[in-house]
Amino acid sequence: MKKIAVFVDVQNIYYTVKECHGCHFNYRALWRQLSQEGDIVIANAYAIERNNAQQQGFQKILRGIGFDIKLKPFIQRSDGSAKGDWDVGLTIDVMDTVASSAQKIDQVVLLSGDGDFDLLLKRVNQGYGVDTLVYGVEGLTATSLIDAAIQFRPIEADLLLR
Repeated sequence: MKKIAVFVDVQNIYYTVKECHGCHFNYRALWRQLSQEGDIVIANAYAIERNNAQQQGFQKILRGIGFDIKLKPFIQRSDGSAKGDWDVGLTIDVMDTVASSAQKIDQVVLLSGDGDFDLLLKRVNQGYGVDTLVYGVEGLTATSLIDAAIQFRPIEADLLLR
């Protein structure tokens, strides 16, 4: 059975799904879909910690599905701008996963529309021979990311909570 590692850019998925579809992403449906294709051996969701009850409830749901939650503090700068992303952390985790001899991964699944991950996917596939799959919102996913992935699946009705 194919071994799958899933990495979710939670903020990117939240905002792109909300902008395009006006609703939320269905993580349970994703899990069911991927479970039919192989064994999910790693599932990380990367989010920003804002310490509110709604977010903590969402994180509890993700943990119940099977995701490990990676949290980074939300940083409000003195000039009013904010910072909070997981691009480097997610990239390191993906590279550590595919480079590990302990668990041979057959496929890396990335949920994001961020074109910054295009080089990562190219390296995963070309350098390690691991298949790559991206889920993203069509029209809000960088063309470079779609092109870098072996397969792209648009987030559509079957993956939405209405």
